[in-house]
Amino acid sequence: MLKQIIAILTLSFLSYGSVQAYTFKIATLSTDGSVWMEKMRAGAEEISQKTDSRVNFKFYPGGVMGGDKNVLRKIRFGQLQGAALPSAGLTGIYPDIQLYNLIVKFQSMSEIDYVREQMDDQLLVGLEKKGLVAFGFSEIGLAYTMSTTPVHNITDLQQLKSWVPENNKIAIQAYKALSISPIPLPLRDVLMGLQTGMITSVAGTPTGAIALQWHTKIKYVTDSPLSYIFGVFFLDKKAFNKISKADQLVVREVMAKTVNEVDKQSRQDNVNAVLALKKLGVEFIDVEDAAANELKAVMESANQEIVSKSGLSSRLVEMLDKYLAAFRAQSSRIESVGL
Repeated sequence: MLKQIIAILTLSFLSYGSVQAYTFKIATLSTDGSVWMEKMRAGAEEISQKTDSRVNFKFYPGGVMGGDKNVLRKIRFGQLQGAALPSAGLTGIYPDIQLYNLIVKFQSMSEIDYVREQMDDQLLVGLEKKGLVAFGFSEIGLAYTMSTTPVHNITDLQQLKSWVPENNKIAIQAYKALSISPIPLPLRDVLMGLQTGMITSVAGTPTGAIALQWHTKIKYVTDSPLSYIFGVFFLDKKAFNKISKADQLVVREVMAKTVNEVDKQSRQDNVNAVLALKKLGVEFIDVEDAAANELKAVMESANQEIVSKSGLSSRLVEMLDKYLAAFRAQSSRIESVGL
């Protein structure tokens, strides 16, 4: 009789443990073998160990779950519980996530680091209020105009067929301000667009150009950054709330550390990617000050309309501008005293 009771209790505990176990299914465009996937899998393994296998992750890399729209729809239907997407993919849920994507806002990586230190947390809180639990932002890099023919100025760009991500409202409005009718496409269709001639210009990062094989079609990079691109790894909050508070803390801690590692690695990867593109014969075109100033002037004059039509908070944009002004003033003071 005692053995039967022990057996029943053991089965009960095993059953209870299996009910508590939870697997987050995560979609990403990153390919297997990439740094992002290696880091994420390592983070997932650490979480599984620290939670005694109560919390697990299953990744679907390489865009097998489709583009941003398909992934978000599958999350709504519960087929997926999270994803790693470029920030532009989340604009329909949280428009302010586009803040760092504003065109020609940043003049250096130091400016980006300073602004992110001040504002990342606000954006993360904003995402969570919209039902997405994010663990930080991973830098993708500065986006440059990449093209099949040289682009020295706005006039050259107007002659090309320019791609924009289908969900990137800021990019769409910015191109329209330049009197360009952009061609929105999902990221997975860009290479085909370049191959067929449907598009002849893209805006992307050096690492992205290599990872997505755009370098096989583009011949020129205009060496003047357009915008800052970053990715967001997030979980659906409803799914996240299905695990215990203690396990939530473990996931937050480990994934925040993991995303931070990816964020730092990405910067060096872009430096290496520039060298690789040059070795592959891609020509980097220097931009004259006059052309750079013209682009900046057009964007500044159109900025209010761009912010309004993209749904961005003017309050956050003003805050961004104040941080940039403060950082530049401090940098000027340091330079003036020769430090």
